[in-house]
Amino acid sequence: MKKITLLLIVLLGLTQFIMLSRCEEDANGDSTEGLGEDDDEDDDDTDDTEVKEENGVLILTDTNFDTFMQGKDTVLVEFYAPWCGHCKQFAPEYEKIAQTLKDNDPLIPVAKVDATKATALGSRFEVSGYPTIKIFKKGEPVDYDGDRSEHAIVERVKEVAQPDWKPPPEATLVLTKDNFDDVVNNADIILVEFYAPWCGHCKKLAPEYEKAAKELGNHTPPIPLAKVDATAETELASRFDVTGYPTLKIFRKGKAFDYNGPREKFGIVDYMTDQAGSPSKQVQTLKQVQELQRDGDDAVIVGVFSSEEDSAYELYQEACNSLREDYKFMHTFNNEVAKFLKASPGQIVMLQPEKFRSKYEPASHSLTLKDSTLTSEVQDFLMKYVLPLVGHRKQSNDAKRYTKRPLVVVYYGVDFSFDYRVATQFWRSKVLEVAKDFPEYTFAIADEEDYADELKSLGLSESGEEVNVGILGEGGKKYAMEPEEFDSDVLRSFIMSFKKGKLKPVIKSQPVPKSNKGPVKVVVGKTFDDIVMDTKKDVLIEFYAPWCGHCKKLEPDYTALGKKYKNEKNIVIAKMDATVNDVPHDGYKAEGFPTIYFAPSNNKQSPVKFVGGKRDVEELSKFVEQHATKLSHKKDEL
Repeated sequence: MKKITLLLIVLLGLTQFIMLSRCEEDANGDSTEGLGEDDDEDDDDTDDTEVKEENGVLILTDTNFDTFMQGKDTVLVEFYAPWCGHCKQFAPEYEKIAQTLKDNDPLIPVAKVDATKATALGSRFEVSGYPTIKIFKKGEPVDYDGDRSEHAIVERVKEVAQPDWKPPPEATLVLTKDNFDDVVNNADIILVEFYAPWCGHCKKLAPEYEKAAKELGNHTPPIPLAKVDATAETELASRFDVTGYPTLKIFRKGKAFDYNGPREKFGIVDYMTDQAGSPSKQVQTLKQVQELQRDGDDAVIVGVFSSEEDSAYELYQEACNSLREDYKFMHTFNNEVAKFLKASPGQIVMLQPEKFRSKYEPASHSLTLKDSTLTSEVQDFLMKYVLPLVGHRKQSNDAKRYTKRPLVVVYYGVDFSFDYRVATQFWRSKVLEVAKDFPEYTFAIADEEDYADELKSLGLSESGEEVNVGILGEGGKKYAMEPEEFDSDVLRSFIMSFKKGKLKPVIKSQPVPKSNKGPVKVVVGKTFDDIVMDTKKDVLIEFYAPWCGHCKKLEPDYTALGKKYKNEKNIVIAKMDATVNDVPHDGYKAEGFPTIYFAPSNNKQSPVKFVGGKRDVEELSKFVEQHATKLSHKKDEL
């Protein structure tokens, strides 16, 4: 009897448990009660191509996009990010657009894509900002760049939806070897992009370049933009020394100049508008020159001419165009200005600002232009005299004015404002006394705060001295003066030691590895010359940063490359952490990571940079074997 009672209790409990489980399933909407076996299978097999709708706007994804687009003439699509404030603000307006176009005859679908989830679509249609609006005409995207208002967007969509609508021709000219010279030689100014179809940077530039081409096409006069597929037009690419993509060059009547401007629409437009203007500003009054002479930070360059018809003026303009990136040019037809400059028509005069003058150098220099004067002669004149005997090196003029080596830099609190000018000139005068005796070197003063990192690399950041001195030598070498109370004699002694080769360079370096027998040799600052510059061996050197994702991705392939050439005793595969080691030679600049150079045994000062190719064992092997001078035998292709 007890056993029967116990069994009933167990059965009752089990029944209640099943009922409770059913209730929980019903509450969660997960009950399968009443479904047969076939129904259960249908529930699990969801249709990924189904297009859902939210407030009248269709939702497209990586999975359903292409299926949805099939057979549709016109579709409006917004690529958005859920966190984007502009997208949130635009959402109500976009829903109005969807309703308006739904009532159109014929109906025009309006959709949106969460580009943070549909990353394949975002990449495919080069979505780089949010919201990005595109009109798809028979599956092909048409960029929308107008106002984000219902009226503007609806009108544009209806225009594209017309049966006879065709996309406007590209504003960017397409050049080949057949039309290049004809177009470029007849253009007063034209910007040309040399690109590769597979290049990611080129793809990113393309829409910005086209937008700039459209805007500059409306400039008065128009400024054309063109492009050349350098992988197809190899002769043109070789002719203009195109070694990387994209390469942009400005042409003036067929003569090429480097483009050093921005790579987005507004920057390109501003830069090219400026480049299309005169390279020289006209000086109409004496006061303009006097103000520049009194307050300027750079040399004042003025061409003096009788009129615009002066043959020397045309020559001057041509020289200015070649050098406009590096100098600010002026010209004058004013007799009063010419008299002040002590110049005759046809001369270029260069004046140093008053604060940089000294008793050891002339206040001005001049060059007389003749019909036979070459642009290179003008450039030589400017380079020779643009710097005073001791100038002020700053971050703003460093790259243009202070590239010559050796460069002697005296660091202290440089400030030419009224309150600090006396102290600044006091220390500068001591440098002048020495600089006059060493014309083969460039001398400059620099503010210690502006060059705190450089002082640190010289080991002088905590010297305790009011004035510190360093020499930036050739090949990236640096030399520091031992901390000592500064005066002219101390500086002279330091420079004499440098001249006699008695100074040892300062090299930032990790400790030399105790063991370096792996397939990839580890190079540090102190061993760079011993390993990379060894004239008995070809060396492939990778400059990397520990935090760089591309470097980490490359590591297994680079190690495999090292193993491949391990038995080649005259080929070294090496790497160097460029964030904590100095590269003591200018030819091996690492402006990004990873940067790879091949240093051939017979030309260490001119290494070959690896560009454009895929960074894997196969491509790197081809690169090594193409440039190797010490390879015992050709390796089999992988």
